[in-house]
Amino acid sequence: MEDADQAARTDRPRESHESTLDAVLRAYRLKDELRRGWVLRGVRAPESVAAHAWGTALLCLAFAEEAGVDRERALAIATVHDLAEAEIGDIPARAHPAERAVAADRKAQLEAEGLERLLDGSLAEVWALWREYDAGASPEARFVRDMNLLDMALQALLYEQHGRYDVDAAPPSGGSRGHLDEFLVSAERRMQGEPGRRLVAQVASRYRRLRQRPG
Repeated sequence: MEDADQAARTDRPRESHESTLDAVLRAYRLKDELRRGWVLRGVRAPESVAAHAWGTALLCLAFAEEAGVDRERALAIATVHDLAEAEIGDIPARAHPAERAVAADRKAQLEAEGLERLLDGSLAEVWALWREYDAGASPEARFVRDMNLLDMALQALLYEQHGRYDVDAAPPSGGSRGHLDEFLVSAERRMQGEPGRRLVAQVASRYRRLRQRPG
């Protein structure tokens, strides 16, 4: 009887691990899912969504203390904040609302449905962290949102520095912005708190100086 009880106790964790591993394997699609905003701009070898999540997490590690938020929770949220895109793909959030292929509320619905399919009842904590981020329901979630935008602005700066995009790949956003300007404008408009506002202003200043250089 004791042996049977022991076997039952060891089988339950094994079954749980199987479903968790299945969800993680599905989430690994993010390693190959390209950030579509960069694709639209003709960036050569653009980053993946997983690379963007890593950049966001690194920024959280660097600036959480200054922002006065819980670093470990911010890192956890940053790790999963784009996880739904493993199921539905990356949907670019254009700076100009009229240019968005999917409206913001519809995008949020698709992401929630996609994450539910991806997790399939496992990793309940991941689901809770994602919902916290989606709703901006805590100081940590709002901070991660800012670091998400800061990562985008920094990536635009890097692509500009190295000339890694096709200027003519897509029409200017809103009929007035070309190059990678749209990404900086979007980050500046959507940034909510400190130190995000200060940091994105510094990044935008560097980007615009590069854009003004001769040639």
